[in-house]
Amino acid sequence: QVQVVESGGGLVQPGGSLRLSCAASGSITRFNYMDWYRQAPGKERELVAGITSSGTTNYADSVKGRFTISRDIAKNTVHLQMNSLKPEDTAVYQCNAEMGIDWEGSTWNGWGQGTQVTVSS
Repeated sequence: QVQVVESGGGLVQPGGSLRLSCAASGSITRFNYMDWYRQAPGKERELVAGITSSGTTNYADSVKGRFTISRDIAKNTVHLQMNSLKPEDTAVYQCNAEMGIDWEGSTWNGWGQGTQVTVSS
């Protein structure tokens, strides 16, 4: 069984920074990828950033140049460094992870519980 837990959300003023973490634990044999999504009240969930085992990253246009995603494969953990935060970044941020769970190629895909990020003065 695999679990995914996010941490690091909170309240920050516009222009401030936060660092989110997403850690996967359990019977993991391989890190495939981890993505960060967010959903603001009344809006669709959107992909914010993602990273693969090889280090390939992708970002939503709205966060390029402000957010940086990084990984620690040994710890099955991904960090999302968020700088120059804006009120429109306010949302519940959720991690989606895909991990290998055996040596035959089976994978597990699941979500964390989410963490609230509020950008307000």
